Amino acid sequence: MNKPIRLLTVAAATLAILFSLGCDKLRARDQLNKGVTAYKNAKYEEAIDHFQQSVALDPKLINAKMYLATAFAQQYIPGADTPDNNKMAEQAIEQYKHVLDMPNTAREQKVNAAKGVASLYYNMKKFDDAKKYNHMVSELDPNDPDPYYSIGVIDWAECYQPRMEERAKLGLKPDEELNPKNKDQKKACEQLKTQNWPLIQEGIDNLNHAIQLRPDYDDAMAYLNLMFREKADVECDDLATRQEDLKTADHWVDQTLITKKAKAEKQPGAQGITLDQSK
Repeated sequence: MNKPIRLLTVAAATLAILFSLGCDKLRARDQLNKGVTAYKNAKYEEAIDHFQQSVALDPKLINAKMYLATAFAQQYIPGADTPDNNKMAEQAIEQYKHVLDMPNTAREQKVNAAKGVASLYYNMKKFDDAKKYNHMVSELDPNDPDPYYSIGVIDWAECYQPRMEERAKLGLKPDEELNPKNKDQKKACEQLKTQNWPLIQEGIDNLNHAIQLRPDYDDAMAYLNLMFREKADVECDDLATRQEDLKTADHWVDQTLITKKAKAEKQPGAQGITLDQSK
C-alpha cells in the first residue's frame, strides 16, 4: 500500500471514529431527555435506566450523572436500614462524587453534588461524613447559610441522643433538672459536658453564622433554642449560667415565632395568624 492510500485509509478511519463518537453523544442526550421525562413522571426506575445508558454513551455528560444520582437518591428511604435501600444511597453518592471529581464541573453543580452527598450521609446517620461534605459546600459557596445550619443540626443530634440515654439511666424525666448535689447525677453531667461541649460550641457558632447570612432563617433559630438547652443541661452546678442559657433559648423560641409570623404575612393572600377559638 503506497503512502497516499495509507493516508486516505487513516483519514477515513479517523472520520469513522469521530462520527461514531458524535453519534454516541447524540444518543446520550436522547437517553438523558427520555430519563428526564420519566423522572418528571415519577417513573424513577425507568429514569435510572435511561440515565445509566446516557452515562455509558457519554461519560463526560455531567448532567446525566447528576440526574442519575438524584434518581437513585429519590429511591432511597431514610431510616430503612436494609441492604437494597442502602445500596440506593451508595449509588447516588458514587455518582455525586463522580461529578465532584470531574474537571469541567461548574461550581453550582459541585455545590449541588456536595449537598446531595451530605444529605444522604446525614440520613444514613454517618454524621462525620455529612459534616465533611457540608464543609465542602461552605468552601465552594461561603455565602450559603445551609451548610452551617446542617452542621448545627448534626451537632444537636450528636448531643441530644447520648444525653437523653444518660438521663434515662438515671431515671430522670425529659424536663427534670439534674441535681448537682446528687453524686451520680453530677458525675454523669460532668462526663456529658466533656463529651458534648465541643459539639455544643460548634453547633451554636454554625447556627449563628447561618442566621448572619440569612437573618430570617427561622429553622436555624429553632435549633439555636435547642442547642442552648443542650448547653444549659451540662452546666452542672453552675446554676446562674444554666438560667442564662435557658433565657437565651427562650429568646430564640420567640424569634422563631416572630420570624415565622412575618413570613406568613408576606405570603400572597395571607390573613395573618388566627387562633382556633374552639379550643
